[in-house]
Amino acid sequence: MSVATEPSQEVSDETSLGEQERTSRQTPWNLVVWNDPVNLMSYVSYVFQSYFGYSESKADALMMQVHTEGRSVVAQGSRESIEQHVVAMHTFGLWATIERSGEDG
Repeated sequence: MSVATEPSQEVSDETSLGEQERTSRQTPWNLVVWNDPVNLMSYVSYVFQSYFGYSESKADALMMQVHTEGRSVVAQGSRESIEQHVVAMHTFGLWATIERSGEDG
């Protein structure tokens, strides 16, 4: 009777894929709001306050980052929650996208 000391390649691949999926779900995602030529700065700040519940000073700081740098990460979380935030931002008329946390824009 022989005892295998290494898992079969098939099992290793399945385990590896499972770990990749788990890691992908655990990786934070960013909600990026982009500068646009349409919305007033006061409106962008209002959206951040009303939708996310940010204080006026935090909303203004994020809005200024959008205005001066062209973009700002305004929220972070699971892919599903950030996708919902992107849809909400589009509903408010803001340009927004999702990216993995740690990526450079």
